[in-house]
Amino acid sequence: MSTPPRLTDRTALTLHRQRATRDPAAFLHDEAIAQVQERLEEVNRTFTSPAIITGHPQLWANAIPGARIVADNETTDLLPLAHDLVIHAMALHWADDPVGQLVQARRALRPDGLLIAVLFGGQTLNELRAALAEAEIAVRGGLSPRIAPMGEIRDLGALLQRAGFALPVADSTPLRVTYATPLHLMRDLRAMGETNALLARDRRPAPRALFTQAATLYAAGFPAEDGRIRATFDLVFLTGWAPDDSQPKALRPGSAKGRLAEALGVTETGLHDDVTSHRD
Repeated sequence: MSTPPRLTDRTALTLHRQRATRDPAAFLHDEAIAQVQERLEEVNRTFTSPAIITGHPQLWANAIPGARIVADNETTDLLPLAHDLVIHAMALHWADDPVGQLVQARRALRPDGLLIAVLFGGQTLNELRAALAEAEIAVRGGLSPRIAPMGEIRDLGALLQRAGFALPVADSTPLRVTYATPLHLMRDLRAMGETNALLARDRRPAPRALFTQAATLYAAGFPAEDGRIRATFDLVFLTGWAPDDSQPKALRPGSAKGRLAEALGVTETGLHDDVTSHRD
């Protein structure tokens, strides 16, 4: 089995997360926790042995009563079949091997156990990416990785299937936030522990002109009301179940006992009739 390429400098990421605990910017975690709790209410099931995988234990410690908090290490401290609920909380976007993380979560689940993963998706900080890229080309004549690559929802949903989950669902919640200036946004990212921890990052000190130029481009390209700037955070939620014989199964092709037209109470037409669909 091939080893996934290393994306993250785990030492730097740990230091960033530790620094963020001093005065954390927790509003995105609060939103993620609220949405996870809402999804659990919709499931309408009592979970007796939950676990939470996260790099932010102080923010998720009370999210699920009685949950065991586990670090998002490459090899997670989870025992097989030990849990009926696993939450992967705001950490999967830093994983070198996200499929491996999900496989470990599935193995830790009992049959018909539930996984909910929440992470940043591909639209996150698209404004900052654009401003930094344009500024770096202007100031340095090239680009260096400054924001972690984040998957699009379709690709992230496919990870659940690759990891062996049944009934996979992926959905996203774009959150649009305004800041007084781009520097206030960067300060919040620091307080989230989400600053640049890419292994391939440029280790040289960035020239002051780079961030001055980026702030100017950001304010011009992504303005909000009252002279502020806008920023997007894309929360993606992945939901899947550990396989179990009690779960619904898809029918084999050609095994249907009746015609769809009869079930819908409409007249069946020829195969070559044109069908036009309109949406408001």
